[in-house]
Amino acid sequence: MFLQKLRLYNFKNHQEVTLNFEDKINCFLGKNGIGKTNLLDAIYYLSFTKSAINPYDLQNIHHGQSGFLIKGTFAIDNKQKEVMCSFQQGEKKIVREDEQEPVKFSEHVGKYPVVLIAPQDIELIWDGSELRRRFFDSLISQLDRHYLDYLIVYNHQLKQRNSLLRSFSESGKVDADLLDSYDLKLVESGTYLHKIRKGFLMEFIPKFKQHYDFLVQESEEKANIQYRSDLEETSFSALLKKNLQRDLILQRTTTGIHRDDFLFVLNEQELKRAGSQGQQKSFLIGLKLTEFQILAEQKQVKPILLLDDIFDKLDDLRIQQLMKLVSQGTFGQLFITDARQGRSKQILSEARIGAHLFVLENSTFNQEWLKI
Repeated sequence: MFLQKLRLYNFKNHQEVTLNFEDKINCFLGKNGIGKTNLLDAIYYLSFTKSAINPYDLQNIHHGQSGFLIKGTFAIDNKQKEVMCSFQQGEKKIVREDEQEPVKFSEHVGKYPVVLIAPQDIELIWDGSELRRRFFDSLISQLDRHYLDYLIVYNHQLKQRNSLLRSFSESGKVDADLLDSYDLKLVESGTYLHKIRKGFLMEFIPKFKQHYDFLVQESEEKANIQYRSDLEETSFSALLKKNLQRDLILQRTTTGIHRDDFLFVLNEQELKRAGSQGQQKSFLIGLKLTEFQILAEQKQVKPILLLDDIFDKLDDLRIQQLMKLVSQGTFGQLFITDARQGRSKQILSEARIGAHLFVLENSTFNQEWLKI
């Protein structure tokens, strides 16, 4: 699978753009702030029906306009598929495939797999557990549509239960039968999600360790991921009953898989406290390379890999190891952004990797071909 053509209309700082791509390496080069990352985000949007950077579609509209449209033409098994995502202020977002009737977002996610490695990934390490859950939920949802359906149900039931707890607090009365009916659906979906998360991590961790070891070339560094969940020791239904009084006081559900965490560990210590910048970067890239591998294996198609300012964040050893994977044909179609075009050309040339270069200057695209 690869993206042949990308068309943008009023998406972020791009008013109208049409670009045709090679099926291997494509580079967006130019000064910071010119819109390189926004091009990657548009490709990401075609896969996930949302931006990787800004979840609020109103803020993704070009200044002074009322909506945006993204079109992508994909080549899959010698056939062309056109995906269109559009948003108009005051209306619902629409996703179409081959100009057919709009599709459900949950049915579209995973059909055109994309893996993004970007500077904001560091938030996975430094921020709270919600981002780490979102990372694994997003990956599993691309592989298991039932998982995404249960996740949607769980989040909906959680909001409903929290609203019910607030109403009990305001009225001073608890309707036990009504609460039990909410808990039933919450327990069913939450128990399923916990089981799938736990099983998925058993597959993920060994592959992740292999990628981390490859990147750092230092066997004494031991990277790991620990899954922590309230449901590890006790059934979900028992936990809800046990914590009911606390839930009523705090007016929210204080136990469940919405509190799960995936702890990133290096040499048996928490990564964000004990890991150097280089180790943290290697950990993140290891996560994303594992994501790529699992998607490729289970979908029998190589995802599109998006590398945003990757050369600016890695030392020479890690760049060399990453380029080794590229030159070995590990990846399919690859998109790279870099503010220093000379650096990208040098790195690719030294690795003997050809590329299609798009140099952005004053909202125009000058194309070059780097040949080996």
